[in-house]
Amino acid sequence: MHDVIVVGAGAAGAAAAAQLASCGRSVLVLDQSRFPRRKACGGGMAASVQSWFPFDLRPVVEAVIQRVRFTWDLADPVLAELPGQAPFWIVQRSRLDAYLMELAQQAGAQFLTGSAVERIWSDSGQWWVQLAGMPQRRFGARSVVVADGSASRHAAALGLGPRQPRFAATVSVELDGTVTDPSTAHFGFGLIPQGFCWAFPRQNGYSIGLGSFLGRPSDDPTFARQADAVLARLLPSLGFAAGAGTRTSGQLRVWNGHEPLHGDGIVVIGDAASLCDPFLAEGLRPALLSGTRAAEALDRWLGGEHGALAGYSAGMRRDWGESMAWGRRIAQVFYRVPKVGYQLGVKRATAPQRIAQILAGEMGYGDIAQRVIRRLLFQRH
Repeated sequence: MHDVIVVGAGAAGAAAAAQLASCGRSVLVLDQSRFPRRKACGGGMAASVQSWFPFDLRPVVEAVIQRVRFTWDLADPVLAELPGQAPFWIVQRSRLDAYLMELAQQAGAQFLTGSAVERIWSDSGQWWVQLAGMPQRRFGARSVVVADGSASRHAAALGLGPRQPRFAATVSVELDGTVTDPSTAHFGFGLIPQGFCWAFPRQNGYSIGLGSFLGRPSDDPTFARQADAVLARLLPSLGFAAGAGTRTSGQLRVWNGHEPLHGDGIVVIGDAASLCDPFLAEGLRPALLSGTRAAEALDRWLGGEHGALAGYSAGMRRDWGESMAWGRRIAQVFYRVPKVGYQLGVKRATAPQRIAQILAGEMGYGDIAQRVIRRLLFQRH
């Protein structure tokens, strides 16, 4: 018997495991992959996430972003200086996840790789986890953290998060080579219909991601053709051959409404909880936020505070979900008339700085939403 079983060792699961083990809880982490493993992710996160951790994250920081360059169809650029000192960090997810899991193990957590979970259930106040293909091999715990990512098989089945998640289809590209401006991130509008495209510099290369919020699967031939066409233009603009890089198709679970993120002795975190930003597709910051918040709540719950897990759901709704609700409304209006949205919502004198502050974690969408939506709707009519 363990205090906690964490299903999934991505950023959210590894962060939760490290925090819980540091609190003296007995933790078992199960992940279907063999570590270290590649992870398709831009790896951008506000430096303010450091305040959530008792240990230093800087050993895995590869680049410090000072500004964001917005474009429409790779032209009409707008440059926004990010606020504060070292406001935005770039990490490689394979290194970040492995680093957090190493800290968790140093604090006493057990880690089983190559262990896909087939089933999670409760019985007489205890939780049980069964491994795939091994019906006789199961582990018991007082509580469970579901952190198995955007392809989660368990969250909805356990009544956690949305029963019918909304997805964005994605293509990620890892480029190795010379970076001309390592302190500038690139975010492109107008390249993918109802979608996004960003390029984050890292040590000796770029992490590039593009996606569509239309909900098509990543292997849809229309989306695949669009992605190839965009990359054929984008990569040469960064100094790379049109076919360069390692490409990975995937999906993101996009925030689509307030849903319960807890049950009796169980929580869902990270991409499995559908926390990804529905406008800018930011996923790493909410993964780390939910991982640390869930760990704090579980530690209190294990200590006898019965309302702690409900507090986790309420806190994530207040501190992330409310902003995402406004972000979704902005996205719904913006993507109806994206070129007008770019002119009125990005090129305005104060707009780039506001977006930069959102990325840096200094403000939420609610701080700008009503003005932006009114402006876009008035222009349409």
